[in-house]
Amino acid sequence: MQDLTQSESGDGIPRDKLTGSLRRPSVKKNVAAIHVSGKLTLLQRKLSNVLLLNAYDTLISRPKHQIDARTLCLMVGYNSNDMETLKQSLRSLAETTAEWDMLDEQGRQEWGVSSLLSYAKLKGGICEYAYSPALAEKLHDPKVFALINLNIQRRFTSGHALALYENCYRFVRTGSTGWWPIDLFRRLMGVDGSAYYDSFKHLNAKVIKPAVAEVNKTSNILLEPEFRKMGRQVVELRFKIKENPQLGLLNIDDGGGIRQGVTYRRLIAVGVSDRLARQWIAQHGEDYVNEKLDYLAGRDGVESPVRYLTAAIRDDYKPADAADAPGAAEIGSLDEMRALRSRQLDRIRALVADRSPTQRDADKRLFLARLKDSAARADFGKSGWDSATNRTAIVKFWDEMVPGAFDDL
Repeated sequence: MQDLTQSESGDGIPRDKLTGSLRRPSVKKNVAAIHVSGKLTLLQRKLSNVLLLNAYDTLISRPKHQIDARTLCLMVGYNSNDMETLKQSLRSLAETTAEWDMLDEQGRQEWGVSSLLSYAKLKGGICEYAYSPALAEKLHDPKVFALINLNIQRRFTSGHALALYENCYRFVRTGSTGWWPIDLFRRLMGVDGSAYYDSFKHLNAKVIKPAVAEVNKTSNILLEPEFRKMGRQVVELRFKIKENPQLGLLNIDDGGGIRQGVTYRRLIAVGVSDRLARQWIAQHGEDYVNEKLDYLAGRDGVESPVRYLTAAIRDDYKPADAADAPGAAEIGSLDEMRALRSRQLDRIRALVADRSPTQRDADKRLFLARLKDSAARADFGKSGWDSATNRTAIVKFWDEMVPGAFDDL
């Protein structure tokens, strides 16, 4: 079984859209988890999370939800053209039941069961799906569900590790999950009903130890299991939880790799400082900077190479821009070019704003997958859709995503 009672503030999710306990994760003792039956694979488990995140803002107000099929595949980890695997996974979610048993606000016990998805369909490149009204109401309750951190979840390679993370993270503020009966833990890990895992020795060796190791290595929390015995038999376990201090550490390049490159040496040779050379390469990429160095090399009588190169990099000088230093005609042409780029950037920002948080994350991943140059990827990671290095590629990408988006410009 999968515990969907999660409490995680997703990276890249606007916090001003969160309310109540979504802003401040907490655990209420009398609120039970929603358990999902069935043996979901790792990718199916991720798929259910992505669909829920995509629908969350309109979970109650809209009876059905939509997401680009290609976006969905990318977010989950499928090949973007593998519609058959996506169909099979959606079928599995529609055949999976979600069960809840909890106290309402008046303290009355409520039990319910529903299929995880009431339906799903693929048409025209769009995945449309829905939850039953009763389940949607439960999933939208901030005491039961908080936004999923997709940046964390996509690092997992084991379904048991992701299930353990989802069940433990909501207790990070209390420091412990509390004691779970072994039978409950088996259900949460999806291994109930297997005679092999009736043995605690097997459960510990094949599920608990590997899952804890992956959570500690992959995620933003550290787990330490503890066991309670009755005689010689382990009957309960709990996980002590603390934040992982290593996750936030940045692997900062000290410039050693950049300094070994030809582009860096060319910049130094024309008088560019070490700091500025590394900054340009990191921000714009070696190919772009080399192009401007070649442009500079073709100009005669340049009194200040560094100043001229600065302008060439900033304004994206091209060989066709001028035969010599910029004149009045070229200045006008460059002004028109800058104005066009400004309008294109405004249009791109508008297109991005129209996308849901899930789709925005997928769009970035899809575009990054096209970038082969490490410096170009680094600049996009730093500047996003405003990246000057990737300007042409960004316009092309969005023109493919939204055909005709720039025709009126």
